[in-house]
Amino acid sequence: MPSFDFDLHATDGAARTGVLKTPRGGIRTPAFMPVGTAATVKALYPEQVKEAGADIILGNTYHLMLRPGAERVKRLGGLHHFMRWDGPILTDSGGFQVWSLSDLRQMSEKGVAFKSHLDGSKHMLTPERSIEIQADLLGADISMQLDECTPYPCERDAAASSMQLSRRWGLRSKEAFGERSSQALFGIVQGSTYEDLRRESAEGLIEIGFDGYAIGGLAVGEGFEMMCQVLDVTTPHLPHERPRYLMGVGKPIDLVEAVARGVDMFDCVLPTRSGRHGQAWTDWGPVNVKNARFAEDTRPMDETLDCPASRDYSRAYLHHLIRAGEYLGSMLLSWHNIAYFENLTARMRAAIAAGEFEAFRNQFHARMAEGPDAI
Repeated sequence: MPSFDFDLHATDGAARTGVLKTPRGGIRTPAFMPVGTAATVKALYPEQVKEAGADIILGNTYHLMLRPGAERVKRLGGLHHFMRWDGPILTDSGGFQVWSLSDLRQMSEKGVAFKSHLDGSKHMLTPERSIEIQADLLGADISMQLDECTPYPCERDAAASSMQLSRRWGLRSKEAFGERSSQALFGIVQGSTYEDLRRESAEGLIEIGFDGYAIGGLAVGEGFEMMCQVLDVTTPHLPHERPRYLMGVGKPIDLVEAVARGVDMFDCVLPTRSGRHGQAWTDWGPVNVKNARFAEDTRPMDETLDCPASRDYSRAYLHHLIRAGEYLGSMLLSWHNIAYFENLTARMRAAIAAGEFEAFRNQFHARMAEGPDAI
C-alpha cells in the first residue's frame, strides 16, 4: 500500500496532471522542485520559493551529512524546522555524488566510502545509513533509495553491473525504510542508454515495491536526443498509478518533452545557477542579461509572471546589477528563474487538463526556434 495517494486528474496523450498528496500538502504535477542542496535554495528566502509556486523542494543527503551534520539537524528540530520550509521535502540519497565526486569515493557491495571534499574526513554511506539520514534524521517526506548514478558513456556490461547493484541497494533501502504512513520512498531506474537494462531495472524495482519511481542516470552528458530516447523506452514500463520523477533535469525544453513522455516530477540546479551567472530563462531560451542591448531597456524581464523580480525591475537595472557584480542581481535573476520554471509547469498542468498539451508543446517549440533575440 503506497504511503501517499497519487490522484491523476487528467491525461493528454502520455502527458499527465494530478496531485501527490502528502501530510505537508499536495504536490501538483507536473512539478518542478527547486534544489535546496545545503538547506537553502541559493539566494532565495523560503517564502520567495513558495510564492513563486513551488510545492516541494529538494535537499541533499551527502552535503547535509557533511555540514552541518544529519544528527545536528535532527537535534535542531529536523530539516523543515531548520530551514523554515513547511512544505514537502524530497532528499537525494547521495547517489548523484557517486558520479559527480567519483575521484573522492570508493564503492563496494556494502556502499560508498566518501572522502569529504571539505576536510578530507571519511564517511561510509550505505543504503541503510542513507535511509537513516533522509527519513529519520532529516525527516524527508520523500526519500530516495541509494543508487549508483551510472556514468555516460558506459559499456553494456558495466551498465548492467551498475544497474544490478542499484537494484540490490534498492531492496536494502526498502528493508531499512520499512512501512511508513507519513513518509514515502522512491526507487531509481538505472541502465544507462540500454533499453533492455532499463526495462529489467524497472521490473525489478516494481517487484520490490516503491511509492514512486525515479529515472536516474540522465543529465550526465548523454544529450537531449538520447535523453528522449531513454524516456521513450523507460516510462512505458513504470506503473501508471505512481509518480514518475526524472532526476536532475533540466532545461525548459527537457521538461516539456519529458512531460510529453509521461514524467511527473523534476529537479535541477539550473534556475539558480543560471541566475548567479547573469542568465534569465524564458520560453525563447536563456537571455544573457550582461548583453549591451539591455543597458537602456526599460521593459521588465517578463511582466506575465506574478513575481516581483520578473515584473517590477527593468532589464536595464538587472543588466547594471550583473555587470557591477552586485549580489542583488543574482538574487533577482534566481527568483525570476524559479518563478519561470514554476510557471512553465503550471501552464503544462493547465494545458493537459484542457486537452491542449500538444498545441502548447508546438507553441513552445516555435518560441524556442525564434531564440532569445526575439524578446
